[in-house]
Amino acid sequence: MSKITTSFYRGNLVESYHNIKCYIGSVDGKEIFSTKNENDYIYPRSSIKIFQAIPFANSNAFHKFNLNKKQIALSCSSHCGENFHIRELKKWISKTKIKLSNLKCGIHKPLDSKSEEKLFLSGNKPDELFNNCAGKHLAMLTACKLNKFSINDYLEFDHPHQVNIRSIFSKFTEAKVLTKNFSVDGCSAPQYSFKIIQLGKALSNLYKSYYLKFEYSLNIKIMIDSILKNPLFIGGTKNLDSNLMKISNGKIFCKGGAEGVFLFLHIKKGIFGILKVSDGNERALPSAIYSLCKKFNLLNKNEIHEFKIYNKFMLYNHANIKVGNIETIIE
Repeated sequence: MSKITTSFYRGNLVESYHNIKCYIGSVDGKEIFSTKNENDYIYPRSSIKIFQAIPFANSNAFHKFNLNKKQIALSCSSHCGENFHIRELKKWISKTKIKLSNLKCGIHKPLDSKSEEKLFLSGNKPDELFNNCAGKHLAMLTACKLNKFSINDYLEFDHPHQVNIRSIFSKFTEAKVLTKNFSVDGCSAPQYSFKIIQLGKALSNLYKSYYLKFEYSLNIKIMIDSILKNPLFIGGTKNLDSNLMKISNGKIFCKGGAEGVFLFLHIKKGIFGILKVSDGNERALPSAIYSLCKKFNLLNKNEIHEFKIYNKFMLYNHANIKVGNIETIIE
């Protein structure tokens, strides 16, 4: 059986390792690589935000509120609370007249450490916009406002906006979303588990939609192009997904999710992939993504080199002494 293992070496000894479930395929239906876990159910978490944003796009919100490409990208994001994220979210709230108290995502400190430090030193406290899922929630509320849906209960399972999102999931995965697969995400929004192969089908149909061969093509092309032109707005300056899109020069659309989930779609080659770190530790992903990009020629030589420089697979201690390295083996 094929497998992917990311090992963390201290000296010459493997101190820790992480196994990764993975499926890579092409949009024409060919299997490129598989760890034979494609029928395993996983929670894709934030990696599927672009699908959750489709009903928002269909509400005509882009034009009605004159949302810019950065704000459109934020609707699919897990932002890190950097100044440029908060600035665009504030503009969005101002345009729609949505109140902070309407957002039910909760509050946490900025995920970016420098932004957290700046906020602390300023004497201010984070609000709902600093939640990494604020863009998704603003998108839901904006759509509800335009569709004249209630906003107080917009996260409830039977709310019409959530019904619309489930319809999108069913259409793109080509599978019924089962009630037994329903759970609640970290931001309190509904979350559903899917088979890895179903997520592959969703990515394949996303590719087809981008090239006008599936439904919602116009809005999906707007969303993906907005993200690829503003990759730092999907995550942040230090995020794996943001930087992979940036390094690939817009050839790869991708999105990470909590508990070690990562989805990618090569827009030019028609290749998609789903990764899930079995133990949920996201630290294994950069090395695994690098190794897969190299093995399957998803990046050119210059891009591979840049990706390696950015991620630094050597381990250093607090005195900046090299103590080990990170290595992914694909068998």
